[in-house]
Amino acid sequence: MILKNPETEPKADIALLLEGTYPFIRGGVSSWVHQIITGLPEYTFALIFLGGDRKHYGEKQYVLPDNVTHLECHYLMDTDAVGKPRPRRGNSSAFEAQKRLHEQFKSGAEVPPEILHEVFSDLGKKRGISREDFLYSEESWQMIDENYRKYCTEPSFVDYFWSIRIMHAPLFQLVEVARRMPAVRMLHSISTGYAGLLGAIASEQRGIPFALSEHGIYTKERKIDLSQAQWIHDPTDQVGGTLNEQLGYIRRLWIRFFETLGRLAYQQADPIVSLYQGNRQRQLQDGAAANRTRIIPNGIDPARFEAARQARPDGIPKVLGLVGRVVPIKDVKTFIRAMRSVSEVVPDVEGWIVGPEDEDEAYVHECKELVDSLGMSGRVKFLGFQNINDILPQLGLMVLTSISEALPLVILEAHAAGLPCLATDVGACRELLQGVSEEDRALGASGAVVPIADPEATAREALRLLANPEQWYRAQKAGLERVRRYYTLDSMFESYRSIYHSIDKSGAR
Repeated sequence: MILKNPETEPKADIALLLEGTYPFIRGGVSSWVHQIITGLPEYTFALIFLGGDRKHYGEKQYVLPDNVTHLECHYLMDTDAVGKPRPRRGNSSAFEAQKRLHEQFKSGAEVPPEILHEVFSDLGKKRGISREDFLYSEESWQMIDENYRKYCTEPSFVDYFWSIRIMHAPLFQLVEVARRMPAVRMLHSISTGYAGLLGAIASEQRGIPFALSEHGIYTKERKIDLSQAQWIHDPTDQVGGTLNEQLGYIRRLWIRFFETLGRLAYQQADPIVSLYQGNRQRQLQDGAAANRTRIIPNGIDPARFEAARQARPDGIPKVLGLVGRVVPIKDVKTFIRAMRSVSEVVPDVEGWIVGPEDEDEAYVHECKELVDSLGMSGRVKFLGFQNINDILPQLGLMVLTSISEALPLVILEAHAAGLPCLATDVGACRELLQGVSEEDRALGASGAVVPIADPEATAREALRLLANPEQWYRAQKAGLERVRRYYTLDSMFESYRSIYHSIDKSGAR
């Protein structure tokens, strides 16, 4: 689907490669993409959107800025007919190149550029492996049969056969997308996965720079998803061993597939951007070259929260706030249990849970039942979605009890509004509250860090901050200064401007 003039091939400075996000899905990553486009108006952007099943995506959720010159959408679960199956031999030399590529994957070593060039240049073409050859040729059947006999430890050839076909089918669509996308000077993917692979393919085909930004670590997230996926059936006789050993071969095959996509993206991309040091370390473990990695944290505009900061009352409000979706990953139950302990020391304290409740209704019900069972009705309040600028001045402490985060903007927003924070030791929370560099740490702590799922530690640190105004105001000052120095939109824009500026008019570095 092309939403600009399909008769002419538009040109842009940057092609943003987007998997399942902007402009059809709202959320943190999509908001970031919109910020980058609007914050760098001197560059033009072509958007290449990759989705799964097209029925899962509705209308655009964002008005595209004027510097977006092109949008095209591709749905990887579309199963377009490729004609009636006919006997075909297949290109033996092309399949041999694929075997060499897969051997490189198994070794864990970087793929030699000449193999990568051969495979990416010829994939989908008659001189390589066409889609029809992959689906119907003798060479394809022999390769699948040989690999099944050599590697697969599960009895079902049918499961193995269809897994191989399903996971590889989108690759033929991606090479066509890469060949047909409009002329651009640089590629920028916002994840690894299929979008990152598209960047690697297009960069190799066209000889243009390819930048990669990761907010979360796609490979890690897919591994978690695939470990729990119900559509993959493990053998029933798996007993003992490590967690990885207990996973069936087909499940591990899918995990290795996405690990391989990540490594291919890391091999081709420069720079490879993460939000904080913890994610950079994970990228290095997954195969990224250290000299290509860099950290660019998200940022906010502190001026947006000036009114909220000025609206703060004298004294420290006896209100603890959790701002976020009411879902298990936010571990709202730990917040509720911590509130019970805090209320035993500060009887008039309140806990506000501020965020949408429509994503997991069963979990919302469990949280409200927990409030009732602990006798906290009236003390712990579910406020639903609110304007955060109205809420922040009324809080005495922002609390995040999440079991997983990347770089939560709510901490930056709270600090910009003059509010200390208490957070679990996940993602970049420790860096946001205690600093990264020596100069940053010298500002002091802007709150406290506690273990995951520990309501007593959460309550203890909350009481310590609320009961000590001098410490609370030091934390307030440190948080505001930390945001102003290190986490502004302007600094984020300048970092990406430097990446984009590193290409000249010809598209070379």
